[in-house]
Amino acid sequence: MYGDIDRTRVISQTAAFVALITIGAWISLPFVPVPITLQTLFVLLAGAVMRRRGIYPIIAYLGLGIMNAPVFHNGLGGIGVLLGPTGGYLAGFLPAALIIGLAFESESGYLWILGISAGTGAIYMCGIAWLVHSTGLALPAAITVGLLPFLPGDLLKAAAVYLMARRLRAGT
Repeated sequence: MYGDIDRTRVISQTAAFVALITIGAWISLPFVPVPITLQTLFVLLAGAVMRRRGIYPIIAYLGLGIMNAPVFHNGLGGIGVLLGPTGGYLAGFLPAALIIGLAFESESGYLWILGISAGTGAIYMCGIAWLVHSTGLALPAAITVGLLPFLPGDLLKAAAVYLMARRLRAGT
């Protein structure tokens, strides 16, 4: 165990991404029913950088939040946040990080774009499904309030993740 550089890198990256996702959650613009945050930027980046191990910081982040640490948007914590209207988006972080991580195990930029798109789609699918379930909104209304306003910002986040990941991959 001593001297295992790969293990040390995974632990360090996990801690760093938990911190970044938390900071991204605190950078929040009030919006109804889901606030606009930078969490997804760091979730996508975790998958891109850590590849399939990108789920580790997501598991740790959600675990901290469930244990009432103030890591969710606006410094909230607790299981109530996951059971509220934003819970589906938070749960969608897990498949998103895994999908992106698997895509980034390839050297293909096209697969990276596909992975980022599919990962973002997974967040939206989980979020919209839970929004419909938890609030009783009809599907078209949930899409109108829980997806459409966020698309422009998420397109920018996806492009930023692609560019950062490409730059980081070129540096290694």
